[in-house]
Amino acid sequence: MKVDFWQIGRDPVERVVALIAQKVCGAGERLLVVSSDPQQLQAISTALWETAPEAFLANGTADTPGAERQPILLSRTCDALNKASHIIFADGEWRAEAERFDRSFLLFGQATLEGARACWRSLDGGEGLERSFFRQDGGKWVKVA
Repeated sequence: MKVDFWQIGRDPVERVVALIAQKVCGAGERLLVVSSDPQQLQAISTALWETAPEAFLANGTADTPGAERQPILLSRTCDALNKASHIIFADGEWRAEAERFDRSFLLFGQATLEGARACWRSLDGGEGLERSFFRQDGGKWVKVA
């Protein structure tokens, strides 16, 4: 399992989700985006729909008909109705259900920094686990660890 920690700085969460979603969907995988905040999920949906036409990112919410057909599913829970192999925790809260996915992304900012650090430490040395840390340097995302 891969776990990527993305420290949000300059760009808003919804823009970072769209960036990751482009890569995940471009690789032919499905994605689940989780947040306990319904307003954040709405902002993410809007950002995904408004992404450049060449990178159209269809998405839907878990509580609507056809959720299982969505390449990108937005939800308040970790139930991958769309059989996603990748999950983004957009609200900065790690959930143990991440182990059910091939790859997890924890997006965190200043408000959730301590939780992300604790999560990083708790995942240290896990067998079959690969951790990575990304930070924005100017306008580019760089892998720091």
